[in-house]
Amino acid sequence: MHLRLADDADVPAIATTLALAFSDDPVWGPVLRRPDGDTSHFEPFWRRFVEGALPYRTVWVVDDGDAVAVWLPSGEPEMTEQQFVEVEAIVADRLDAAQRQAFDGLMEAFEANHPHDEPHMYLSLLASNPARRGEGLAQRMLAENLRAFAADGLPAYLESTNPANDRRYERAGFRAVGGFTCSLDGAPITTMWRALDA
Repeated sequence: MHLRLADDADVPAIATTLALAFSDDPVWGPVLRRPDGDTSHFEPFWRRFVEGALPYRTVWVVDDGDAVAVWLPSGEPEMTEQQFVEVEAIVADRLDAAQRQAFDGLMEAFEANHPHDEPHMYLSLLASNPARRGEGLAQRMLAENLRAFAADGLPAYLESTNPANDRRYERAGFRAVGGFTCSLDGAPITTMWRALDA
């Protein structure tokens, strides 16, 4: 496993990995998937999140983007205003009314539940390409990232949109601190915190 910081050249591969990995996510799958099965908007949607985080030098990849961790320093915006306008344009053009409402609700809930009292690293996205699932790439990358952040005195925070992953995060030292649901289908989102003494 070759773990490294991502750069601009990695964005297409990362967007592909995110699009494939989150297509069957219990929250993001229903919110983004069109009734006709068209997923052509998945990659441009996720690309904005990657491009927004790249300037912080906190996007990590394994090999050629087969696994990715998108981190953000606390207090920093997830993307530029222009990038968010582009995300909103994709949402407006490609999703139905219920999906658009769910997306807006998720954005508000993510912000409302995000801790602001203590500097930390925020895991915005963690994914493996389905072709390499089962190899433990994302978990090993997560462990390496967390060791580095802890050495810098930084705890970590995330929102888990798939209950099947909660135990994996717990094994990495995260503990559930709250949660909310998606308005589209009631799918749960668990907020999790990893203290420095984890």
